[in-house]
Amino acid sequence: MTITGADGSYKFTGLTGGAYTVAPNRTGFQFSPASQNVTVGSSDVTKIDFEISALQHSVTLSWSASTSMVSGYNLYRSTVSGTGYMRLNEALIFDLSYVDKSVEAGTTYFYVASAVDASGTESLSSNEVSANIP
Repeated sequence: MTITGADGSYKFTGLTGGAYTVAPNRTGFQFSPASQNVTVGSSDVTKIDFEISALQHSVTLSWSASTSMVSGYNLYRSTVSGTGYMRLNEALIFDLSYVDKSVEAGTTYFYVASAVDASGTESLSSNEVSANIP
């Protein structure tokens, strides 16, 4: 990590996981890469500029429309093939695609989808697909 700046203006580069504290006179500020928040702990700091070059992973899934009358779709994900699926969507998905933005690097995810009719009856699950997040 590199912190550069003068006169109360700082630039953060090369951040990795964890929190970093810059403490002029032991007050300073703290930057947390996970939440991308800066907490100012000193009235001496008037301006903070920062850049984040973290790789954000996501998985875009799409499927064909059901040939039956449906109200929407549910999408399920697991880290174990064939079992342990948890529903990703809170409400029915009306589109034929979904972007899973809550994936983590170094993990393989397994997905299935189902169609839901007007009475709330859910179809059998689709064939499983997987995504390996680098």
